[in-house]
Amino acid sequence: EVQLQASGGGLVQVGGSLRLSCAASGFTFEDDDYSIGWFRQAPGKEREAVSCIDSTYGSQDYLDSVKGRFTISSDNGQNTVYLRMNSLKPEDTAVYYCAADWGPCTDHSPYEMDYWGKGTQVTVSS
Repeated sequence: EVQLQASGGGLVQVGGSLRLSCAASGFTFEDDDYSIGWFRQAPGKEREAVSCIDSTYGSQDYLDSVKGRFTISSDNGQNTVYLRMNSLKPEDTAVYYCAADWGPCTDHSPYEMDYWGKGTQVTVSS
């Protein structure tokens, strides 16, 4: 079965950095056609799609407010996707989720991912 586990969240000061990890099981990055996205949701706000990476085309950024600050990457040998977050702002405070689906990012809406992991809390103090 496909399982995803997000980790790496915590409390960080404004301007700091964190690297989130999404460990995947039930499929293999090296052998399968996949896409994995990062999402976030703050209390009282709608869920936002941050970025996506797939086995065919690479990465895509969706959220203008984090472009230039957040970078998605993958380690295929470890079946893990990362989200490096730099220059963090209070408005980045949210629960961050990773999600996966079959096929490239461009073949479906970012919100149509079939598999979701437990989120990890990121809190940016002001």
